[in-house]
Amino acid sequence: MREIVFDTETTGLSFSGGDRLVEIGCVELHNRVMTGRTFHAYVNPGRPMPIEAFNVHGLSDRFLSDKPGFHEVVEELLEFIGDSPMVAHNAGFDFGFLNGELGQCGRPHVSLERMVDTLGIARVKHPGAKHTLDALCSRYGIDLSQRALHGALLDAQLLAQVYVELTGGRQITLGLAVDAPVMRETPAEASTRVHVRPARLFAASDAELARHAAFLSGMEEPLWGNAASG
Repeated sequence: MREIVFDTETTGLSFSGGDRLVEIGCVELHNRVMTGRTFHAYVNPGRPMPIEAFNVHGLSDRFLSDKPGFHEVVEELLEFIGDSPMVAHNAGFDFGFLNGELGQCGRPHVSLERMVDTLGIARVKHPGAKHTLDALCSRYGIDLSQRALHGALLDAQLLAQVYVELTGGRQITLGLAVDAPVMRETPAEASTRVHVRPARLFAASDAELARHAAFLSGMEEPLWGNAASG
């Protein structure tokens, strides 16, 4: 099954209030395994960047000034996501901005039936715990050393790992043996391998012991008899 894990960065919290998307990152999963295929774009929002948003993601007006508008990247984005389920953390927020931008371009919205919200999954699986992406990465032993600021592609890659763990995947911290390569012997190795059978234990019956004793008694001058007498 193909799924897309994605994250967005924005100028604020409300598309309807005038905020816009400034970055989107998508990661492809196939059967809950990252394939290495990604989509990433910075987007010129066409409006100033509030300092509060800049402090979160570090994307300045100057940096975004030469970036394409959303309408210039929408075709490539839609081709990448296809009709796959889309996974996000607090997914209603990201879907709100994605669908807001699609609407501005005259494109159909992504159906909310495709939405998978890892925040909701985490609240059910870990009630009472912290459910931020940082907290979930720490819980599952996922490396956060590269995450100084929020970034859509990096956060999508981290979330993909969290999503696999939340849905019963690889269990990174347990170091399961299934991750180890399976060594298979070649036909040549099999033909030269020596098969050692375990030793078989035998015990003589009473009748066998009696016959053995009778045999020994009929022997003349046995060596063990001479040795015993000497």
